[in-house]
Amino acid sequence: MNALAATNRNFRKASRILGLDSKLEKSLLIPFREIKIDHDEVNALAQLMTWKTAVADIPYGGAKGGIGCIPKDLSISELERLTRVFTQKIHDLIGINTDVPAPDMGTNSQTMAWMLDEYSKFHGHSPAIVTGKPIDLGGSLGRDAATGRGVVYATGALLAEYGKNIKDLTFVVQGFGNVGAWAAKLIHEKGGKVIVVSDITGAVKNPNGLDIAALMNYKEATGTLTGFSGGDSMNSDELLTHKCDVLIPCALGGVLNRENAEHIKAKFIIEAANHPTDPEADEILCKKGVVILPDIYANAGGVTVSYFEWVQNIQGFMWNEEKVNMELEKYMTNAFHNLKNMCKTHNCNLRMGAFTLGVNRVARATMLRGWEA
Repeated sequence: MNALAATNRNFRKASRILGLDSKLEKSLLIPFREIKIDHDEVNALAQLMTWKTAVADIPYGGAKGGIGCIPKDLSISELERLTRVFTQKIHDLIGINTDVPAPDMGTNSQTMAWMLDEYSKFHGHSPAIVTGKPIDLGGSLGRDAATGRGVVYATGALLAEYGKNIKDLTFVVQGFGNVGAWAAKLIHEKGGKVIVVSDITGAVKNPNGLDIAALMNYKEATGTLTGFSGGDSMNSDELLTHKCDVLIPCALGGVLNRENAEHIKAKFIIEAANHPTDPEADEILCKKGVVILPDIYANAGGVTVSYFEWVQNIQGFMWNEEKVNMELEKYMTNAFHNLKNMCKTHNCNLRMGAFTLGVNRVARATMLRGWEA
């Protein structure tokens, strides 16, 4: 199913649970258009970001954008030129109180530094215009680890509901980029046993637990997971169905689908990626009793610390990393309790609880501002 169609379906379910007026529902819905899948994917991610910021209870809306390219195939100078031209095209559409871009797949702090510099040519120095910047340009301490750290805080909150602890469980992490690497590292530091990780270069396993710090150093030195002496290579296609307590997909969307859902052995799935579970897989996994922590909550740590960075830039007062992490844990924990309360109120699963929480907040704000049926 198309990502936007799946997102809209979840939105409609949440609006029915809330009993929204049909006209209000229509005004909040992003229309599906039969055009290139890339466009619909961006629309879906924009809508997910709207619900995500509402679930996290931060004063942001939702937007997404992108360039159709493969960053690893481009030189640094090509990436810089591409970023600067992109910024030239959108500089009137973004702003400190309009749209504040942040890094996502294929981008990093250097990308945001180029955007900041190019935007400043038109509007003057404005550090709050982008987040995820280098520290030297007003970036926030803790931003690089924020999404992965938020995933770990979310995982801990969920497991506590079931009387479980990270240190007693086994984990499989799909995707060993920024999010997956940080999540695996922090889980390892908390005593959790990360038994399999993968990225586009391959997968590595160790039933006794991988040394994540050593694996990160190995990948940085070689650019690959293949050949790591602290584990055995395995077929990446077998990772998702590997036996474990907690599965954390941190890569692309749609990796859990009707073809592999029946074979998933994890008891908990933490959606660190955007839209990793297809609707068909979602139904199959729920029937099997698998507990799924939805993406619009689980990976909200990144946008939450982006909000912290924006606040610091506007105030001109920077926080230490301890404060950033403390505030992130507070926001993630509060959001989980709000999500659970919504589940209890409407007798629904975590995904619908998250969507219902987000949609309810947006709908309420829309009506309070004077929207009339």
